[in-house]
Amino acid sequence: MKTEFVLPGEIEKRSFEIIAAELKERNIKLDNKLAPVICRAIHTTADFDYAHTLVFSEGALDKLKELIKSGAAIVTDTNMALSGINKKTLAAFGCEAKCLMADEAVAKLAKEQKTTRAAVSMEIAASWNKPTIFVVGNAPTALMKLYEMYQAGLYKPAFIIGVPVGFVNVVEAKEEIMETDIPYIINKGRKGGSNVAAAICNAVLYELSGRKCV
Repeated sequence: MKTEFVLPGEIEKRSFEIIAAELKERNIKLDNKLAPVICRAIHTTADFDYAHTLVFSEGALDKLKELIKSGAAIVTDTNMALSGINKKTLAAFGCEAKCLMADEAVAKLAKEQKTTRAAVSMEIAASWNKPTIFVVGNAPTALMKLYEMYQAGLYKPAFIIGVPVGFVNVVEAKEEIMETDIPYIINKGRKGGSNVAAAICNAVLYELSGRKCV
């Protein structure tokens, strides 16, 4: 196997060409509308399982695009996910992304309530008087809190990108969200991560800005 010379500005394009070729070899045909998001997740992880496990509620992408274009807030469960979202493209649509995990007030409340900072962050963000997109790549407790508030009739998120990674309550928390009528993009199973969460956001942002990858 030999290395190939690829100009720095062409590396991403070449990567997506390789992904497209391998999908074809595996006889995997993606929905044209969903392909940019799924391929971006594969590009971020080099894991083709996302072609099978990334699931979308009905009309999810259209709903997510509408929310972004209307300037919805975005809240992440990690600073890593926050740092991975393309802020320049996000700002072009009047959107702002935040992570509350490092706030001292969040840490204090989490300690008092004997819960996680991720859960408290979701609860605080739910109090904002603004449509909010929740981007969860690490903490299943964030999804659990959103589900709890939804079930109690206290709050319905505008959208959930739910791709936490791990072992404890990860699969169960994802399945709970999929049982609701909340618009979502979820990765079934244990896989996911903050990088995947950011990649999904970026895939939609790039599409809205006219940047095509597939």
